[in-house]
Amino acid sequence: MTTMEKIVYRPARDELAYTFGGRMPVAHLRSGDILQVHTEDCFGGLVRGVGDLPSQVCRMPYLNPVSGPFFVEDAEPGDTVAVHLASIVPARDWGVSSTFPHFGALTSTSHTATLQPPLQERVWVYQIDRKAGTVRFHATATEHSVNLPLDPMIGTIGVAPGGFEARSTIVPDSHGGNLDTPELRAGTTLYLPVNVHGALLALGDGHARQGEGEACGVGVEIATTTTLIVEVIKDVPTAWPRLETDTSIMSIGCARPLEDAYRIAHHDLVNWTSTLTGLEELDAYQLVSQAGRAPIGNVCDPNYTVLAAVDKAFLPCLAAPYGGVHARLRQAAAGPR
Repeated sequence: MTTMEKIVYRPARDELAYTFGGRMPVAHLRSGDILQVHTEDCFGGLVRGVGDLPSQVCRMPYLNPVSGPFFVEDAEPGDTVAVHLASIVPARDWGVSSTFPHFGALTSTSHTATLQPPLQERVWVYQIDRKAGTVRFHATATEHSVNLPLDPMIGTIGVAPGGFEARSTIVPDSHGGNLDTPELRAGTTLYLPVNVHGALLALGDGHARQGEGEACGVGVEIATTTTLIVEVIKDVPTAWPRLETDTSIMSIGCARPLEDAYRIAHHDLVNWTSTLTGLEELDAYQLVSQAGRAPIGNVCDPNYTVLAAVDKAFLPCLAAPYGGVHARLRQAAAGPR
């Protein structure tokens, strides 16, 4: 990696992006650079209380903004860009969630049409206590409340798709996008395919926490200050987003129906496991079948997101994924900034 530089970026409201692709870069990064970026919540900061119904204070399609894109020097189609999430800090002491008519896993939608009435639109406000590490849920119809663990994550992160496409930030696909998996927390390295010159990385849609599947379609939405480090892995293609932590490797699939997202993720993880361990394909398939996990990212976006995950401890003679990029970036993130 080259000498590390720290770039700080805070977008003005009119600089927020709503697509991956189709935008000029806002800054340039090199391998090894540290980026500290402010990201807005999925409502653009406009939903602040229980009376701020998203349908009234937000304007479609201006939802799910991202900060960027950032041009990554030396990134070319056929490469992989590694993005290590060093820290994700809530920018405010509150977050919000909501229900929407005809949106979420447990309601009629345009894809699953029924004659039942739409869900009521409602907003929940969560207090965030960074010192205590909690997110406080308050019921709206009773006095019930409970503290949940604070577990910040980035819901939307990706690069420009290929073929001159511009994709809505609400859509997850092979370029990344609205992946909505809690695994995108601090300490995780994300591997993304490079589809265009400079990759054009962008991110946003922070959550103070989110249950697996994001059943209602909305996490505890927050603005964040996110710090990350990037590295370009030359001449190594990556078909679908992958994640690496200190203990696990994970492949991501995005599609409808849900089983196709499951198949994409597991097909990639089986092949990745075979490559890293030298196991024959069916042996790798069998091992992943018995030792793997399949956390669901979301079941409410235009595409659904499923992860296939396996612990490194179960993989014999494991070669370091991507030549040890995760460990290298993690060490760099732990250094002085």
